[in-house]
Amino acid sequence: MTEAIVLDQVSKTYGGRAVLAPTSLTITKGRFVALVGGSGAGKTTLLKLMNGLSVPSAGRVLLDGADIAAKPGPELRRGIGYVFQEIGLFPHMTVGQNIGVTPELLGWPADEIAARTDELLDLVALPREIAGRAPSQLSGGQRQRVGVARALAARPAILLMDEPFGALDPVTRAALADDVRALHERLRLTTVMVTHDVGEALLLADEVVVMANGQVLAQAPPCALLAGHSDPVVAQLIAAPRRQAERLAELARG
Repeated sequence: MTEAIVLDQVSKTYGGRAVLAPTSLTITKGRFVALVGGSGAGKTTLLKLMNGLSVPSAGRVLLDGADIAAKPGPELRRGIGYVFQEIGLFPHMTVGQNIGVTPELLGWPADEIAARTDELLDLVALPREIAGRAPSQLSGGQRQRVGVARALAARPAILLMDEPFGALDPVTRAALADDVRALHERLRLTTVMVTHDVGEALLLADEVVVMANGQVLAQAPPCALLAGHSDPVVAQLIAAPRRQAERLAELARG
């Protein structure tokens, strides 16, 4: 299998404090990988290292076998879509302008940007007529869908997502999560998602990476983690959604 992202003994220190211990991690091309763990586990730091938003204190990050340190930031991020937790749409731009901002920076012709915007609105299940609206006129779920569309605008091979569904209600969250997984399959992306919701990670991802205190404790398919793990932190984290599922099953049986 082809390696899309490789972290080779990567570490990160802020102000003399280690937030990520030396870490080696491989993300295989085409996989959907979820990073889970408590606050301060190092999940977002790991994600930002993957697209150069943060520079490692030591070690290397490789994309398709090439060290990202050798690539200018803008060039690197053309091949990587990033969805922020806070969505981060530009309030002074229309929805269409938000989606087309990266292609515009890359010098795409206006008609090509317009066609891509329509295509992406269809992909994320939004009506094309919202392209002329301001982000403030949309619901939270709609804004997050626009955020996903913007991340995909320049046809990246890799999609990084930092708590993309965190601020949404449960129904909207579940619908968008299903749609993101479908987009991952349809566009044949390599997707890495940070989430605090372990149940969501187990349901969506091909592999789950469990982190704590700046360290990777496990990387395995959901079925393997659910079968049990020798690390007590991993076992405790995975046990919570399993208990919830068992309790729901009991309630359903009456």
